[in-house]
Amino acid sequence: MALPLTDPSITPTERQGLEEFLDYFRQVVRRKADGLTPEQLTHKVASSSLTIGGIVRHLTLVEESWFVEVLQGKDLSDPWASVDWRSEPDWDFDSAAGATAEELLEAHARSCEHSRRILAEVDDLDALTARGDSGGAKFNVRWILIHLIEEYARHAGHADLIREDIDGQTDD
Repeated sequence: MALPLTDPSITPTERQGLEEFLDYFRQVVRRKADGLTPEQLTHKVASSSLTIGGIVRHLTLVEESWFVEVLQGKDLSDPWASVDWRSEPDWDFDSAAGATAEELLEAHARSCEHSRRILAEVDDLDALTARGDSGGAKFNVRWILIHLIEEYARHAGHADLIREDIDGQTDD
C-alpha cells in the first residue's frame, strides 16, 4: 500500500513553498521504500552501489546533519556520532543492509519531525547557521532548504530507477 502523497501548494509564500517541496520529496522517497523486503531494500541497478535502503538511511543522516549539526551547531547523536567516517565514508548507505522498511522509515520519520521542530523555531530564512563550511562560511536557512530539496529530488530519481527495476512501480 503506497503512502499518501501531498502536492505542494500552487501559490505558496516563499517559506511555505520551500517547506512543502521538501516535504513532498521526503514523501516520494519514503514511498519508494514502502512495502519492500530487506532483500529488496538492498537491490542494486547496474554498476551503482545505491540501494533504496541506503538512500533512506543516508537521508536520515542528512536531516540531522543539516538541522542539528550545521544549523544548531550541536553534535550528531548515535548512531552517527559513533561512526568512524574516515574509515567508513559510506557507512550511512552501507549500514542499511538487513534493516526492514519499517525500521528505516521510522528512523527517517523521527529525523524529519525533529527537523520540522527545529525549523519551526527559525523566524528568518536569512538566519545564519551556527556552523559553516570547511572555510567557515555560514549558510542561511533558505540555502539549507533549497539544498535539501535538491538532495531529496536527486535521490528520489535514483530510487525511482531502483524501484522500477525491483517491481515495475513507476508512479511519483
